[in-house]
Amino acid sequence: MKTDYLKPWPAGEPPAPAMCGEETRISVLAAYGLDALEDDPELSEITNYVSRLCDAPVALVSLVESERQRFLARAGLEERETPRPTSFCAHAMLEPEPMIVSDALEDDRFEANPLVVGHPHIRFYAGAPLISHEGAPLGSLCVIDTKPRPEGLTDLQKDGLQVFAAAVMRRLRHRRENLEQTAKIAESEERLRTLIDSLPHIAFSITSGGKFDYVNARFGEIVGAGDPKTADDWRAVIHEDDHEPLFTDWYKAFSAEQPYEGQFRLKHNDGTWRWAVSHVIPVRSKTGISWFGTVTDIDDAHRAADARELLTNELTHRIKNIFAVIGGLVTLKKKEHDDTGSFAADLSATLQTLGRAHSYATQEQDAQQDTLHGLIGKLLAPYGDRSGQRLSLNGDDVPVRSRSATPLALVFHELATNCAKYGSFSETNGRVRITTDVEDGRITIRWEEHDGPPVVKAETEGFGSRLVEATVSGQLNGSLSREFTPDGLVATLNIAVDSI
Repeated sequence: MKTDYLKPWPAGEPPAPAMCGEETRISVLAAYGLDALEDDPELSEITNYVSRLCDAPVALVSLVESERQRFLARAGLEERETPRPTSFCAHAMLEPEPMIVSDALEDDRFEANPLVVGHPHIRFYAGAPLISHEGAPLGSLCVIDTKPRPEGLTDLQKDGLQVFAAAVMRRLRHRRENLEQTAKIAESEERLRTLIDSLPHIAFSITSGGKFDYVNARFGEIVGAGDPKTADDWRAVIHEDDHEPLFTDWYKAFSAEQPYEGQFRLKHNDGTWRWAVSHVIPVRSKTGISWFGTVTDIDDAHRAADARELLTNELTHRIKNIFAVIGGLVTLKKKEHDDTGSFAADLSATLQTLGRAHSYATQEQDAQQDTLHGLIGKLLAPYGDRSGQRLSLNGDDVPVRSRSATPLALVFHELATNCAKYGSFSETNGRVRITTDVEDGRITIRWEEHDGPPVVKAETEGFGSRLVEATVSGQLNGSLSREFTPDGLVATLNIAVDSI
């Protein structure tokens, strides 16, 4: 579908009366950016050919302005312009068809025209009007001869003149449309630049060669330095202790054409160091790869996180001490009451398990272990062997949130202690196989005991079993089923991944 600029004014129609006012017409002319079209190669080809087609020594693309008519392209004439009052084209542009003057000395309109009685001694003139798509008269494509032509133009020449006048207007319309599109792009870029400069972040782009080809105004406002040209130019404003990890990771991501994220301390223009995070992503196109990134101040959040970590470590230490004190008291009381020895041992083991789960959930251990497999491995480590045959753990792993670690610890502690008392762990060759499978947002955890003593379902459920079921359903929003096989217990937990 053609845009309005590419739709020509209907052939054979005179200019629109509303567009013939001088102010309106001149504003339309200005939209074409005529200065850039002087001696335009395409227009020059047209005038050269029209001159030969019409067997005329002069051919012009003439645009009529307020004070002059200017010749964007010309063949056979040195002048680039003549005064507006002497213009033949000012008359031709108002006509619906080509205006033909067979002998200017015999035409009342032109007999005293300086261009007729003087240089270039016009006697014959034929001009096809140039009319904008909205109907404004602009000028004409014309041919001139110094001799009169009573016969005028042949039909072929007249048709050719009109065809090439239409070609001139196509060239002008394309020029106007390009200017409009360029202006729109420039306006859009300016709006985008204003938006990016107003962000509280530093924003930048990087070429495929690693050069910074754009940095928003926020960089200078925050850092108080000139725009960086390369990544190494940032070294002066990044804390030296952060250089090695930051630049090593950045160049690695850059070489692999992978997204990058890194935290570092950035020096502000007041001399203070503040924590910041940078995100950079590669964007691929037909012309290659470019990088776009931001630097965001996270100092307040970073300090708050440090404070929370300090508080968490303090609370963890205190809670572990509480578990230890309670465990010690239970042990002491067990010595005073022999009949509670078994219960005390179980309770003490449970407290130790909860302590391990709490330490794990509060990140006292390596953060990379903060997963379901890591938690299970930590809790059941005392029951395994070096060969890995007695206890195996396989399948899909998922992260564990701190709120889920304690209820999960209770479940696996109950399964493990019962297994040690009555199941596979009570036998030398007994084995437990744990598998995990994630599907459709839920995880199935299967506990299978092998090579243990035969197990049967108890007539009544004990407190531990009821506690486990309540924990799974109430705190983990899941389900637990048990199957008692000749080879051992098979317990299946089904829990939403989001609940872990």
